[in-house]
Amino acid sequence: MSLITDQVFYNALRQNADLMAMVGGRIENTSIPVPDDDLLNQPLPYIIITYDGMQNDGFTKDDDYEGDTDKVQIGIEAAASDRETLGEIMKSVRETVKEYFMEATDQQPDSELIPLSYNLKASPVGYDSDVPCYYQTLQYDCDTKPDNK
Repeated sequence: MSLITDQVFYNALRQNADLMAMVGGRIENTSIPVPDDDLLNQPLPYIIITYDGMQNDGFTKDDDYEGDTDKVQIGIEAAASDRETLGEIMKSVRETVKEYFMEATDQQPDSELIPLSYNLKASPVGYDSDVPCYYQTLQYDCDTKPDNK
């Protein structure tokens, strides 16, 4: 289910009541659904999950067109008014994703969306003086099963 892998990250973060309270329930998938003029006035803190693309690893002996694994990139950006709050949010995001995936069962409705594995990296911490806010993105490079396998 490679093309909707972002949904399981969204589900994972939304189920953590402490994280939801930390960001006032402002966890969005893809973007904050407001006109561009209103974007600079969004309350802080918030989290945005993005689907940043996918590539297939090529063909196999049984399939000349697509391989058995897709590489999916997921971004989780958070913004907060101070550096300390941003750090706490990012720490919670990282722990929440890992725990959600490790504790998953086949009975979960989104279990087939959980990546087979992932590599994690973090962007530098930035500061946007227009908002003003601190921000950072966790980037998950996921190995997933293709949607047609």
